Amino acid sequence: MAERKHDRKFVRTFFTTPTAVEGEEDSAKMLRGAVGLRGMKAPDVWVPDNEDATAPSMRDEGAENIVEVVAENGADFPGEIHPRVVWHRDSPATRYQGFKHMLQISDPERGAIEHIDGFVIPEVGDIDDWKKADEFITIVENEHGLEEGSIAMSVIIESGQAELAMGQLREEMGKPTNNLERLFLLVDGEVDYTKDMRAITPTGALPPWPELRHNTSRGASAAGLIAVDGPYDDIRDVEGYHERMTDNQAKGMLGIWSLTPGQVVEANQSPLPPENGSWLLDVGGRKVELESEDGVEIYDGNRLSLEETGDGYVLRVGGDGRELDEDELREELLDMTEYVPSMDDIVDSMEEFEAAKEAGRGAIAITQSATLRIDGVEIDVNKDRMWDEATYQAAMTPITLFQDVYRNRPDQHEELAEMYSEDVVERAMDVGA
Repeated sequence: MAERKHDRKFVRTFFTTPTAVEGEEDSAKMLRGAVGLRGMKAPDVWVPDNEDATAPSMRDEGAENIVEVVAENGADFPGEIHPRVVWHRDSPATRYQGFKHMLQISDPERGAIEHIDGFVIPEVGDIDDWKKADEFITIVENEHGLEEGSIAMSVIIESGQAELAMGQLREEMGKPTNNLERLFLLVDGEVDYTKDMRAITPTGALPPWPELRHNTSRGASAAGLIAVDGPYDDIRDVEGYHERMTDNQAKGMLGIWSLTPGQVVEANQSPLPPENGSWLLDVGGRKVELESEDGVEIYDGNRLSLEETGDGYVLRVGGDGRELDEDELREELLDMTEYVPSMDDIVDSMEEFEAAKEAGRGAIAITQSATLRIDGVEIDVNKDRMWDEATYQAAMTPITLFQDVYRNRPDQHEELAEMYSEDVVERAMDVGA
């Protein structure tokens, strides 16, 4: 496989900003606001968007605005900067316009390119179209005396052609006839993908496209790239945004498009290990987070009830009641509960396994204990999980993510220390070394 040309292992946030706003005294007003974002409000990747977010009549001015704002302020921006230019697999004129804008933005004498990490290419088609975009960027590099491959290229998967092209990347990257090793992000664009697929839903809403998100994550993993989900346009639906990110994370897609600084904050924090551990109880197929109080995990709902009798217990889930002795109840509750570990918990477990491995042991049992309280009745439960090398490596993913964030985003150090404490941060940076 071709060698990665980018240092980032993870991208949590992909934030787009219009490059020129019609009717404003300063058409670059939104760019100037975005480039000043810091901490959790600042994305890992900022995308001055000279395509869909900017009116066609304003795009020439938008390209000039990118040069001006990034040249003036790009050095202090804490994330990476990847402008999106126009492109279309079926339109040579559109591709040429995007090429001219890349030439304009990349001119070293203008001072912006030293702060720009790459370009985002939308509406790509089959693999030959990806190669055209790569070749145009190679020409830009040669025209301006830049090192070949120094400008990254990210693409937006907005067509069936582009989805199929991801399966050819492993074969194509690294050939001497292209510079596709410059590829960085694979980003889903579900709106145009829906149009390309001629899909219809009764309400007109977008289909969820779980297959596309899985295929993009798989394509990125196979080619050593990073997968990012498309925009979640109901910006007030924070719960839905979290559900989408949780579903993505289970597919290995840890990044998502953010449309507002508020979404940036949510998406920056979502893939990180939680500050505090929590117990979940599966009640009729729905997972409920238990409330922790003085070391006791409390269920306070009406879908589950527990009654203590003279010689046992009666557990009711919905309308179904069962008589159980203490051991049977404990087993039943163990099957119904799950523990979500905190950052501190994960680090503790990894340190314990590292110490055991150092002592020559290949596997250890790690116990999670809790006292559950349901309708005032308390019962202790214990879960034992075997840790071996495979478990350790799987647990390393969220820690590696944290380490990548900490190394690349010093502007977030203070907020991360407030979330986890200085001690936990220091230990998290040491594990796996």
